[in-house]
Amino acid sequence: MGMMDYDDAVTRARGETLRQDYGPPGDPGSGWVTFASLMLGLAGIMNIIAGIAAIADSRVYGEDATFIFSNLNTWGWIILILGAAQILAALAIFSGSELARWFGVACAGVNAIGQLLYVDAYPFWALSLFAIDILIIYGLVAYAGSQLRKA
Repeated sequence: MGMMDYDDAVTRARGETLRQDYGPPGDPGSGWVTFASLMLGLAGIMNIIAGIAAIADSRVYGEDATFIFSNLNTWGWIILILGAAQILAALAIFSGSELARWFGVACAGVNAIGQLLYVDAYPFWALSLFAIDILIIYGLVAYAGSQLRKA
């Protein structure tokens, strides 16, 4: 009788039901945390590219865009700085720090607001990054606490 058979026999003798795990091994939600941190880094890279394009007065953006304040060059610097902060947050989340989790949530939240203000320059891109930011916030808030505490 192997070790697993002994455990099953003891479990059945106690009248407990056997629990079936069909998902990947590890904590529930660990996939969400990995997804959130990878997407945070990917959104940071996309923001850096978009920020550089805006600063360089690239022809990627429409010429008739009207911003709430300032101009495309200023928004390019804002998006570039947000992208750098997102990459730092993504790298810090892999270290397992609780502070990094909340820094990532803050970066994704500020970027979500920034993307909504940036929507006049490039609407579909900004709304796509906004949706990614919402998924990042969900993954880090709903699942990261228990996983990071066990790391």
